Amino acid sequence: MTTHLYIITGASRGMGLCLAQQLLIQQNRLLCISRNASPALAEMAQQVGADLTQWTADLSDPVPVATRLGLWLTDQHAPDVTSAVLINNAGVIPKIAPLHDSDPAELAHALRVGLEAPLTLTAAFLARTRHWPASRKVLNISSGLGRRPMASQASYCAAKAGMDHFTRCLALEESLLKNGAKVCSLAPGVIDTDMQVQLRDANPDSFPDQAAFLQLKETHQLTSAQDAALRVLIYLNRSDFGSQPVADVRAD
Repeated sequence: MTTHLYIITGASRGMGLCLAQQLLIQQNRLLCISRNASPALAEMAQQVGADLTQWTADLSDPVPVATRLGLWLTDQHAPDVTSAVLINNAGVIPKIAPLHDSDPAELAHALRVGLEAPLTLTAAFLARTRHWPASRKVLNISSGLGRRPMASQASYCAAKAGMDHFTRCLALEESLLKNGAKVCSLAPGVIDTDMQVQLRDANPDSFPDQAAFLQLKETHQLTSAQDAALRVLIYLNRSDFGSQPVADVRAD
């Protein structure tokens, strides 16, 4: 039996939902970890006869989730798994405001979901699959904002920059191991999701770049979540995946 196993965070909406839907159609095995389960995913899995598990979890408290993931992976029959992929997709934007007007609790929540959760889940994934015969990949969904600063976006930019850099470190570590995982922190482009709505609706007095995001929408420069998910999966399946630990789908 051949099994391609995918673990996706933030799979209940936006690009994460579209990633999960496309992977289900391809008859892959999925574990989706989100704040809320997706009835649409459950219905699709039943229709196509795919293997779907959904966990509801708060990724701002990631250690229990990582522990549960490690135990779940230990229970899998490794010889049946041809490939195993972790996709760290979940992320949040707190109130769009300068740091001096930000709520410390919201800042901490954004960093836990956007950086601490990917770190801890990746550690659990790699530890429990290290001796599997399967090929392994870690795909971190990053952002261009991890590579350039933006006012009133300190926590989101910091989380994505941290994700990029821990991926660079991880690539060095895994390159030293036999059957080490291939890893990449990938910017998926500018996507028409709820986060874009937040940015467009922000107060321009506290968010100097608000007009630029309005223009992206008005000039039809946003990629749909479905198209973005397809481009990400194409990149994930490239033969040279992992050769660049930090990449952008728009570079090619």
